[in-house]
Amino acid sequence: MSSPGDVPPEILNRLRPICRQLPESYEEPAWIGVRWRIRTRTFAHVYTPDAERSPVYAPLVAAGQELVVMTFRVPVDDLLGLTADGFPFRRADWGHNVVVAVLGDHTDWSELTELITDSYREMAPKFLAARVTLPPPIS
Repeated sequence: MSSPGDVPPEILNRLRPICRQLPESYEEPAWIGVRWRIRTRTFAHVYTPDAERSPVYAPLVAAGQELVVMTFRVPVDDLLGLTADGFPFRRADWGHNVVVAVLGDHTDWSELTELITDSYREMAPKFLAARVTLPPPIS
């Protein structure tokens, strides 16, 4: 079992190319896990929360599996549509437009690429956001 915050390499290996292709984005260690930023604003943050210390995550834990989550921003108008069905998305307990996604074998990486790109557009300066086109689907 890894310590809280450690992100499995296979998840990081999927996220890194998605985030790195966004103009002027960079990766750095966060207080827990890893985050990607544009300037000083975080547009994606991935980590393994401790469900015992943060009970809000307890219902998301599947038997025998380590919980890996990513937080990101969505346009406010998209928040309810994305989170209404529940798993793997839920509204974060902080921020007006922050979503938590549970990552794992079920993850639709094409959808996640779109969501990360939208989050970047929400957080980036307008001139950088305007340069972003949706990348081709990831297999």
